[in-house]
Amino acid sequence: MAETKKIAVIAGDGIGPEVVAEAEKVLQKVGEVFGYSFETEHALFGGIAIDEKGTPLPAETLEVCKRADAVLLGAVGGPKWDNNPKELRPETGLLGIRKELGLFSNLRPAVVFDCLKDASTLKPEVLEGTDLMVVRELTGGIYFGEKFRRQTEHGEEAVDTCAYNVTEVERIARQAFDIAMKRRKKLASVDKANVLETSRLWRETVIRISADYPEVELEHVLVDNCAMQLLRRPSSFDVIVTENMFGDILSDEAAMLTGSIGMLASASMGEGSYGLYEPVHGSAPDIAGQGLANPIATILSTALMLRLTFGYGEAADAIERAVAEVLDAGHRTSDIAAGRGDALSTTQMGEQILNAIRK
Repeated sequence: MAETKKIAVIAGDGIGPEVVAEAEKVLQKVGEVFGYSFETEHALFGGIAIDEKGTPLPAETLEVCKRADAVLLGAVGGPKWDNNPKELRPETGLLGIRKELGLFSNLRPAVVFDCLKDASTLKPEVLEGTDLMVVRELTGGIYFGEKFRRQTEHGEEAVDTCAYNVTEVERIARQAFDIAMKRRKKLASVDKANVLETSRLWRETVIRISADYPEVELEHVLVDNCAMQLLRRPSSFDVIVTENMFGDILSDEAAMLTGSIGMLASASMGEGSYGLYEPVHGSAPDIAGQGLANPIATILSTALMLRLTFGYGEAADAIERAVAEVLDAGHRTSDIAAGRGDALSTTQMGEQILNAIRK
């Protein structure tokens, strides 16, 4: 029996508990098939933690995460907490847990399954061959810069400061180059260097780091052009690396290439193999408890965990194959059913994937 791996499980809000439940079943099945041992510990985070503990990131939750080898997160947030003060918003908890756990990069793969080309709003021929990875810097930039308001002669003025230092750019750039080396050896660095000083520092640093990766073809793309090219020529991208806010926007755009944001996994990583794994989609409180949520993104996030944190590549491959097999067989949840009336529930889709997992 393999060494027991500890996983902090945070179901979160809305559909989070439903999709995480299916991912936990996948973990159990993988353990049985491949002889792995997993120990899970649950903790409160996000909106439910605000309601029950008075804070989106309770100290005990942070301790559970620090004791674990990896974190599996469902989804957090919802309109219920939108009007709370900043310190009592689920999003504040997300920023805080990334900072506390040293998670400085977010990896978001976007792969278009052949059988789901018709689920996207783009033409199938545009999507052909799309398989890209967005590497987003997570702990710097405008989200973490100084924020304040002040009175001016024109009324109240709000200020958000965007700041990056060389160390922050170097570490995310190296991670992106390393990922590109394991893929098709193409890297698009996205910035706004024609306007922003932070982007000029970003570009200068990426160019300097590129000298250590002569095999990787480096392309510099302005963020507005990148947004356009993702719709025009998505298959030409391999790895995209960019700063926090640009990455937030572009990774959601890339997610929609696949036909549904319910298909996209993500990993937030630090210096080593520790990671926090979560679906790209939100908590979707409007469908919570109805069995309509697509669990695939969370299940594929679990596959990422097995691959990146635990080094269980064979098991990760098995999960990804199972998902592809189930989709190829025509099984769909409502978000990718294209109006068909035979959509599966959350648990039914999870069961189909479980049954398809094998060595």
